[in-house]
Formats: sequence, C-alpha cells, structure tokens
Amino acid sequence: MAQESPKNSAAEIPVTSNGEVDDSHEHGFNRDLKHSLPAGLGLSETQITSHGFDSTKEGVIEGGAFQGGQRTQTKSGPVILADEIKNPAMEKLELVRKWSLNTYKCTRQIISEKLGRGSRTVDLELEAQIDILRDNKKKYENILRLAQTLSTQLFQMVHTQRQLGDAFADLSLKSLELHEEFGYNADTQKLLAKNGETLLGAINFFIASVNTLVNKTIEDTLMTVKQYESARIEYDAYRTDLEELNLGPRDANTLPKIEQSQHLFQAHKEKYDKMRNDVSIKLKFLEENKVKVLHNQLVLFHNAIAAYFAGNQKQLEQTLKQFHIKLKTPGVDAPSWLEEQ
Repeated sequence: MAQESPKNSAAEIPVTSNGEVDDSHEHGFNRDLKHSLPAGLGLSETQITSHGFDSTKEGVIEGGAFQGGQRTQTKSGPVILADEIKNPAMEKLELVRKWSLNTYKCTRQIISEKLGRGSRTVDLELEAQIDILRDNKKKYENILRLAQTLSTQLFQMVHTQRQLGDAFADLSLKSLELHEEFGYNADTQKLLAKNGETLLGAINFFIASVNTLVNKTIEDTLMTVKQYESARIEYDAYRTDLEELNLGPRDANTLPKIEQSQHLFQAHKEKYDKMRNDVSIKLKFLEENKVKVLHNQLVLFHNAIAAYFAGNQKQLEQTLKQFHIKLKTPGVDAPSWLEEQ
C-alpha cells in the first residue's frame, strides 16, 4: 500500500493560477520580521529576498538606513576628479620627466658631434663673428691686466716720490749749506708726484672703462651666445630624432610619434631662429659701442702718457678736463651731506 510521504513545508512553492510563483508568503515573512524588531534601536532595515531553487544566484540581504519607517539607499560609485584639479606632485614629476628627456637628447647630440657621427647646424658668418669676439675679449683682458700692473707700479712710484720730496724739504730746513740744493730736489719730486697722481687718475679711468666693456658689455653678449649655442644643440637633437622617425615605417603606432616630434622640432626651430637673431643684433650694437668707447679711452691714454713724460703739466691737466675726470685730493675725504646743503 502506497504510503503518503510527509510534506516538508520548506519545499512547498505556492503557484498562482497563471503559473507564476506566489511571493505573498515571502512578503509576509519580511513584514513579520520587521515588526518583530524593537523600535528605536537605530538598526538598519533588513529585507531578505529569496530566489527559486533553480536559480544559481544566492540570497541577497539589502540594508539601508532606517529613517522614519522609510529606507534610503546610499549610492556609491567611482570618484571622478575634474580636469581642472591638478596634482602639484604630478606636475613636478612631469617637468622632471621632460627635463630628463631633453637633457638626454642634448647629451647624445653633443657626444655624436664630438665623435664625428652627428651633423650640426652652422651659420658661418655668425660663427666667425663669435670667434672674433672671444679672441678680442682675451686680448682686451690682457691689456686690462697690464694697465692694472702699470697703475700699481705708478702708485708706488708716486708714493715714493712724495716721501722723497718730504725728506728733501726737511733736509733743506736743517742743512743751511745745502738749503738750495735740497729745496730744488724737493720741489722737483713734489711736482713729479703731483703729475704722477694726475696720470694715475687718467690710467684708472681708462681701466674702469675697459673693465666695464670687457666684464659687463662683452660678457653679457657672450651669455646670449651661450644661450644661442644651447638652442642650436636642442634644435639639432630634435631634428635628428625627426629624421630618424621619418626614415622608419609609418603605421598607426609611429604616426602619433612623428606628429609629436614634428611639433617639438618646430618649437625648437623657432627658439633657435630667435636666439640667432638676438645674437646678431647684440653683436652689431656691441661693435658700435666698443669702437666708441675704445676710441675715447685710447685717445685719453695716449695724451696723458705723452704729456706726463714730456713734462707738460698744463697739457696733462687739460687732458683730464677734456674727459671730465676729477681727481681726489689725497688725505681729503668727500664732504658730508650736511656740508653739501
């Protein structure tokens, strides 16, 4: 006799008249569970959703903040930063990367040029002018050193002549039998010392002017020349990269690199052209200024030396007046601002 197997309530699946699963029991279970929780404990509302036995999904427990009997879900997602917000650390890292890449390219270009493997851009006319300027600077520096040596030796001689004149004057007062002889020599040495001080003022003015020309004006032009040479190396380095890329295959991977290299090459070409133009202009103005300054200073130096050794005191003083050179009287300090008022 067939026996009826006991029914398992967990295995009963209610079905509606149209063949769909009846979930009224499930909603009733959720409602009973919600009412069974004590109120006011600040617990989150819990909903248990079950699926059929033939589903491969597991049960899902959804939770939300309990606010006045209503459940609100908090939405979460990926955090998107606006393009305007930039990280300073990333910017610095990018600058370091660009600087390292540029330094590598320039170093490779310099080594290639020294080994005779790489080509370089040469402006023959401009390079010749730069070489002449550097050679002239060395010669002017030599003149400057010699003039400073002459000034030092002349200062020592003037100082000695002044002391010698004072010694002769003292002996002229104490030696009656040689009063006139000591007196003549004292006057001569004092006159030589005075003329020597005048010549020393002219030489120091010459030194100051040549020093300004060599160590400021010419040096400033040479700094621009160094910037021009750096721009030339960068230009040749990026030109070489572009030529190497153009010799290679052209496909979807290389075309963006070629476009970027073309953009960088054009930027460095504009920089190189600008620096070359700046150097040409500075060399032109430097040549005009150099001729004007050296013309006046050489005339001053010649006239002062000639008048001094000719013993022409008036001509020596006239030379200083011509170039508006004022001598500082030994032992006399400049007047204070109260005395000038």
